[in-house]
Amino acid sequence: MVKDELTVTPRPPEVAPITVNTILKAMGAGLRDMQRAPVPSLTFGLIYAAFGWVILFLMIYLNYGSYTYPMATGFALVAPMAAGGLYEISRRLENGMEISLAIICRSIFSKNGQAISIMAVVTTFSYLIWLDIAAAIYVLFFGLHPLGLSDLLNAIITTPRGFIFLLVGNLVGAALALMVFSITAVSLPLVFDRNVDFVTAMITSVKAVICNPKPMLVWCMIIGGLLALSLVSLFAGLLVVFPLLGHTTWHIYRKIVVPEET
Repeated sequence: MVKDELTVTPRPPEVAPITVNTILKAMGAGLRDMQRAPVPSLTFGLIYAAFGWVILFLMIYLNYGSYTYPMATGFALVAPMAAGGLYEISRRLENGMEISLAIICRSIFSKNGQAISIMAVVTTFSYLIWLDIAAAIYVLFFGLHPLGLSDLLNAIITTPRGFIFLLVGNLVGAALALMVFSITAVSLPLVFDRNVDFVTAMITSVKAVICNPKPMLVWCMIIGGLLALSLVSLFAGLLVVFPLLGHTTWHIYRKIVVPEET
């Protein structure tokens, strides 16, 4: 009988070197997890996509077109935290444990509560910071008057000011996303799997990125590319992309963080 409990970690986790091929194999393993547990996996994808649809609807309904793009793109900053259920599915598949939506949800809330709560605050705060930065960039280029979505798109497509605005916004957003990626790449699966504090988890994640710059950069670009495609599809692509990324993140964590000695 497999025990469903957190492992006590007596010392900071160690990280191991990986390759780009490790990332690709992890994606394959993530896809197999989706196939083995399609209903819970796609359910989490639907929930995440639904939040995107709500944001998009509110922005269009309220005619705040100038906020639509930063809210939609910055939404990806909270993805690592939102994928907690997917990490748990992969963990249970790995250990031959029972899987159902009810069990997954109960298990999430019974995990390393304090560390997970703080990580949730960190990712949410990053999202709010991005919105503040995006608003400041918008005011710098277009002033205090919010443009409708169609007017903003027209300005971006037809004017040099609009193009530079898009370029600057994307560069700043990419820099922030890279910072968030560095502290969350493996930290969230780690706190779901082991009894570590949030500082140790984030330091471990940064070490994993620094020790494996090329494969982790490739992984970051894959995440960005798939999320961009999902954005183009008006979040419909998240139904599949989100669970794939979540499961893959778990398998990357398992390869890059050295297992504990028994």
